[in-house]
Formats: sequence, C-alpha cells, structure tokens
Amino acid sequence: MLDVIGLTSAEEELYRCLLQLTVARVDDLVARLQRPREQVVAQVEALRAKGLVQPTDTDPDAPLRPTAPDVALGGALLRRQEDLEAARRRVTQLAEEYRSGLRRHHVDHLVEVITGARVLRDRLRDLQNAARTEVLWFCRANPLAMAGPENVEEFDALARGVTYRAIYERDLLLEPGALTDLAKGVAAGEQARVLDRLPVRLAIVDASTAVCPLVPDRDGGEPSAAVIGRSQLLDALLALFESHWRVATRLRLDDPLSGAAAENRRPDPEDHPSDGYQPDADEARLLSLFVAGVPDKSIASQLGVSRRTVQRRIADLMAAAGVDTRPGLAFQVARRGWL
Repeated sequence: MLDVIGLTSAEEELYRCLLQLTVARVDDLVARLQRPREQVVAQVEALRAKGLVQPTDTDPDAPLRPTAPDVALGGALLRRQEDLEAARRRVTQLAEEYRSGLRRHHVDHLVEVITGARVLRDRLRDLQNAARTEVLWFCRANPLAMAGPENVEEFDALARGVTYRAIYERDLLLEPGALTDLAKGVAAGEQARVLDRLPVRLAIVDASTAVCPLVPDRDGGEPSAAVIGRSQLLDALLALFESHWRVATRLRLDDPLSGAAAENRRPDPEDHPSDGYQPDADEARLLSLFVAGVPDKSIASQLGVSRRTVQRRIADLMAAAGVDTRPGLAFQVARRGWL
C-alpha cells in the first residue's frame, strides 16, 4: 500500500523487520529475511535515503535502527494528497469544459437536469471547488440539499480569492444558529445581504454555470434542478440576481458585545451629535437585523442579550438619528449610510 508514496513492498518488509529487532546489523537482516546481501544493502540504502533508517553511530559498520515513519513519510504523504487534490480540481475543470463544449454545439446540452439531494449537493460542491472568480447565491429558508454549516467548500474558495455574494431570506436568519454560521462566512470574506423573500433558490458560478431547482418547495419529493450553461437564460438569471442585490440590505455580522458589556453599552447623543454619529460594529449588526425586519425577540436571541436591551438600544439609536419612530430610523440608516 505504501508504494503510492515511493516505498516498495520489499523495503516495507525490511523496515518492519528492523522495527521488530529494534537494532540490527546488515548481516542480521540478511539472515532474518533470507535475501542476498547485496539486495539487503541496496534496500537499506534506499530506506536511509527516505529517512527511515539511520546508523547508531558514525562507524560505517555500526548497527542500524529505525526512525519514526510519520516524520520520515509525512512530507511525501502530504505531497501526494496535494497532488491528488490538484488532479481532482483539474478533472472538475475538464468536465466543465467538456460540458461547455457540448452546450456550444448541441442545444439540448444547454440545460442538464439532475435529481436527488445528494447529486445536487455533489454538483454544488464540484462547482465551488472549480470556481475561479465569483459565486452568487440566493439562500432561501429550509435548504433542499446543503445547509450552510455543511458548505465547507465556500471557505476553501474564499481562501484562494473567489468572491462570494449571498442574499438570504429573512426567515432563514430566524433559524437557530443561523447568524452564527453566517458570521463565520462574513468573517472569511463573504458579502451578505438580506431580503424579505427570494423568488427561487439559485447558485451561479463564474457567470458561466447556474444551478436552479425546478420543482417548488411545497411539492415535496426528491429535489430536481437545472444546471444551466452559457445562454440567454443564464444572462436572465444573472440579471435577476443583480436586481435583487441592489435592493437587498447589507448584513453586518461583526462579533457583537455580550453579557454586561452589551447590557450597559448605549450611544450618548451628547458625545455623538446626530449629524456626525456613526454606529460601531455592535450597533451596525443590530441595525442590519432591525432593517432586515428581524423581530426584537429574535434579534435578542441572536445577539445574546435581553429583548428589553434590544428595545432600549434601538430607542437610543433613534435618538442619535434624531427620529422618534422605527420607520424613521430605518430611513435615516439608509440616508446616512450607516450600513
């Protein structure tokens, strides 16, 4: 099994023999393995070159002892894993180029229909792993194939420079732990916005491939989706995303204050005149949820404070904005560019 990282079966057997003996000379290994001496000498030298065997002192005829295999072979194993990962990404890219070629020459390949949650989840993962520039998401509540915490591919893509823009339905923010998961993505570089409702579920990768479910959520059963290549249909989906992005509310999900600090913190209109006041990260997070229409009770739960604290801090922000109604605060948030 270790031949994949350059260790032959004969070398592995010799190394195992040396592990059993702890310390041995070449002649001991010849006798134990019943092999020609020159063959054993060559295999010992190969193991020394791989860092698996070393002499006990500087004497050329000194006994040999084994070294830790994880130290000696760990680097080779890691390189092998990296090579396999690079090959997997290349195969994914070639598969997409193959599908693109078919779509260019055959109209019936412009749209591919896939069925089943697992198939849909695997395709979304493959597309993200192959993404080079940008991934766009319409994220509705009650995911069909892949919940937010399962989408680890996003973090790998963000780390290699891929841009992520995601629009979330307001109801999704009310699910337990949702904002915590979103905050991790935003911290990694995701741009997140929210709307009350989204027309469809949608993912678009590199402006070249879109995935859009075909059956309404309420119909139940196995989900099916269309994988759409470069076409006027894809252009229409891109325009749909951009039109919703322009009107969506930005989500500010910096780490909020908690405990006593959150209970006691409040803006001071005397220190921050309403015409120059700028909310800090904690206040911006509260405002982004407020403007998105999240109820006070849910905001309190997500921020880890009491409902009364949320109401008090919204009142303080209204005072800082110079308004006495919540709609007025929402208007001032937009006018002053607080988000």
